[in-house]
Amino acid sequence: MSQEAETQAELILAAEDCAPELFDELHRFSTLNDRRIITTLIAHGPVLLRGGRGTGKSAFMIAASRQLDPLTPTSTAVGIYMSLRHAPLLKSTGDAYERILAQIIIRQVQDTLGGRAGDFDPSPDVGSVQHALSKLASKLGKRIVLFFDDAAHLGREASLEEFFDIYRTLSSSAVSCKAAIYPGVTRFGVRFDVYNDATVIDLLRSEEFPGFGDTFLEVMAARYPDAFGENVFRASLSKQAVATFLAQSTLGNMRGFVFACNALKVVCADGRNVGLPELGESLIQLARNYYWPLLDEIQPKLGKYEPMVSVARQIAELVFEECGQKPRNPRDMLVYREIDERLAKPLQILEYAGFISKREASRAMKSGGRGARYALNLCALLEQTPGARLTKELFDRWTTAPREEAVQFNKASKLASIPLPALPESADLAIFNEPIEKLGKSPAYPYGLTRQKIQVLTEAGIHTVGDLAEVDDETLDALPKIGDAMVQRIRNVLGQAIWM
Repeated sequence: MSQEAETQAELILAAEDCAPELFDELHRFSTLNDRRIITTLIAHGPVLLRGGRGTGKSAFMIAASRQLDPLTPTSTAVGIYMSLRHAPLLKSTGDAYERILAQIIIRQVQDTLGGRAGDFDPSPDVGSVQHALSKLASKLGKRIVLFFDDAAHLGREASLEEFFDIYRTLSSSAVSCKAAIYPGVTRFGVRFDVYNDATVIDLLRSEEFPGFGDTFLEVMAARYPDAFGENVFRASLSKQAVATFLAQSTLGNMRGFVFACNALKVVCADGRNVGLPELGESLIQLARNYYWPLLDEIQPKLGKYEPMVSVARQIAELVFEECGQKPRNPRDMLVYREIDERLAKPLQILEYAGFISKREASRAMKSGGRGARYALNLCALLEQTPGARLTKELFDRWTTAPREEAVQFNKASKLASIPLPALPESADLAIFNEPIEKLGKSPAYPYGLTRQKIQVLTEAGIHTVGDLAEVDDETLDALPKIGDAMVQRIRNVLGQAIWM
């Protein structure tokens, strides 16, 4: 592994922020299901890739685009990948939204194809862009695949109706549209029928699927070739077992898995071998230093849904305390359907933050009726287990089938009585009003800005995250001690701050 790749491997990089030359070193798509997803993203027809934060949506879309022209010139299709992490899109609706999105598409086609794009410079409206894309596809003799990453934002839903109208309009035999969205939070609009107008792929990695641990083992080997060599594991644990357990603990979330590996590396920094005590200590640290603080980190990004974070925290505290105190430490819960529907938004926030993962929409409950089954984050569950210690009995129970019977939250449970706050009709994202110092290097932003760079921005009159979002790249590039590379880094940190 190169020095640069080794440095970036431990950072919790969104895939779109990863340097292109390092992408293949840090990402793995080895399972049959992974290859199926990439094949579907490359094929004809509109596709929606649905998954929670950190599940790898961006990585799959980038991997698919890399198998197309121009990175793979022999391909019969051209891949145009674009991230919609653009603050103006969050603040716009109607014609303004259409114009901004059209400008992004035009610019990305021009940047990706260079001179091959020829005279591709349509007016920034969907009709002109559609006509120009079809004409370009005919000229190139290849289908064009548009990859729209970060199409959804947890705190802003209104503009997505415009997006899916444009998405549907652009889709044709010559142009295939693909978009990454979050589960449960996307409003598609009245003219977009999600199951008739697109193929939906749910990006879910679960220990209940065959070969679950294989990809995570490969990622551990790729990102940590020295820290987790075979010789650092105690005789009772194999590297495969540890990788699989950490992946299961973080609900198959790739970003959470990298955080877990980093935590384990810190715990073992003094030469300790990896055993159950070290695994348990890592999970507890992750719960206290990452998952619970993440709710505070998410809150200013949620717009009108900010008040729901306190409800989400209340739900999580209740659920993990009750499940953690059960004698057999079940790793699933069943939530009565009416409760699940009423608490949909705070439960979506918990799923987004990695506390829970919806595995079944409907299952019969002992008390009658049906409920949704959620898998529980084992880091937060271990924290509430008596003694907060990972024993061999507990490790075996969590890692072997069959699963313990899920804890059931019926209509008479405490969960049913949790009240919901009234929400405003609309609200701006509070993150835009946060001081620029918010983007400094920290556990939340491991590749954040240095004090010196923050001072340069402040002296240029950029005092808030919102100020920075409004500044164009040329203005940033003209500031002292900020060049092209630093502009990209600033954009990456800004994207993480707003989109997570």
